[in-house]
Amino acid sequence: MKKQFPALLLTLALLLSLCACGGAPDNKGQSSDANAVEPSPDTQAAPKTIKVGLVCIGDENEGYTYNFIRGKNDASVMLAAEGIHVEWVVKWNVPESGVCEDANRELVAEGCQLIFNNSFGFEEFMLKVAAEYPDVQFVACTNQASRADGLPNTHNAFANIHEGRYLAGIVAGMKLQEMIDSGDITPEQAVIGYVGAFPYAEVISGYTAYFLGARSVCPDVTMKIQFVGSWSDAVAEEKAASALVDMGCILISQHSDTDAPAIVAQSAGILHTGYNKDMTSVAPDASLVSTRIDWYVYFEHAIRAVFNGDELEQDWCHGLDMYAVELTPLNRDLIADGTDEKLDEVKAALADGSLQVFDTSTFTVNGVPLEHAYAIDTDGDFVPDTEEAVFDGAFHESHFQSAPYFTLDIDGIDRTATRRRGR
Repeated sequence: MKKQFPALLLTLALLLSLCACGGAPDNKGQSSDANAVEPSPDTQAAPKTIKVGLVCIGDENEGYTYNFIRGKNDASVMLAAEGIHVEWVVKWNVPESGVCEDANRELVAEGCQLIFNNSFGFEEFMLKVAAEYPDVQFVACTNQASRADGLPNTHNAFANIHEGRYLAGIVAGMKLQEMIDSGDITPEQAVIGYVGAFPYAEVISGYTAYFLGARSVCPDVTMKIQFVGSWSDAVAEEKAASALVDMGCILISQHSDTDAPAIVAQSAGILHTGYNKDMTSVAPDASLVSTRIDWYVYFEHAIRAVFNGDELEQDWCHGLDMYAVELTPLNRDLIADGTDEKLDEVKAALADGSLQVFDTSTFTVNGVPLEHAYAIDTDGDFVPDTEEAVFDGAFHESHFQSAPYFTLDIDGIDRTATRRRGR
């Protein structure tokens, strides 16, 4: 179920300057939010406060968690403008283990009314705690089990990042086509390398959307994938990106959390598109653009709902329609001519539904057009998807649940790692 709510973009623009960066981790791996926005003077006499917990797999020094901290800070600013003061308690650098269960229990003990868990591997531990505390609301970001576990106080949330990936692919493809047209490369050299964390649906869906965006404007493009087996491992990401350069890739993209692929692209003199944050600071001569989820949109919505005692959806997902997905500023020194106009055209088409990212007429699987949705069973074989995600000429990603479920290997993408069971 999806709800609409006001974006309040003008207010955000006026108030962003008030928002400080996330608090640095203390020696105990947590911080009370010293940067939370204080209520305005006319509300201090009767403060309206909600205590919110956030369990993070990293800290503000890695891109994935930094993106959540941005959302946390922006949501605090917006809600403060309404007289709602958010007191955050953050658990930093929590591994995907029983330590996560402990972190959730500690946040409950500290009086948090709403607790966000920001990594895929946290959900199973979060659910153990949630069952014991029905008066506390728990959200697993990027997951799928909470939507159907029968517990009314557990929730899943994600965004249609495949839309952002598609747009970033447009930027990359236009640059490659410009290089082909100018004679700088041959059509056969238009090869993209992609550093992926795991062969999970979230990653597969993302790189497939990216590839389809690039190929829509550069028909000759192909792509090679290297998986690193970690969400955030700078050494492994550097090795993977370097291997892709050695394979002849002239543009690198990524679904991994460090700057390493961007730095490799910069050093190799090739191009790059990033994830979670603007990477032009480390790769000014390589990085064209990045895409990111703006977690402020969901954080503001969920905190307001819990504060007001309203029902919070068990499964939430939005994208360009609610500005939950965005591109970072384009690198004006590198992008192809006409990129802005093309992005405006594609955004409008995605918004009105005339363009679908996974339009089944635009790709094949083993040379065969896709006619039905498929999932992967425990033996690795394709079986029909009972939710029939293919209809009206497209595979409808994140339509039946917020977590991605596109796992097909489409033609034109060369996966260099063995498939693993996952999202």
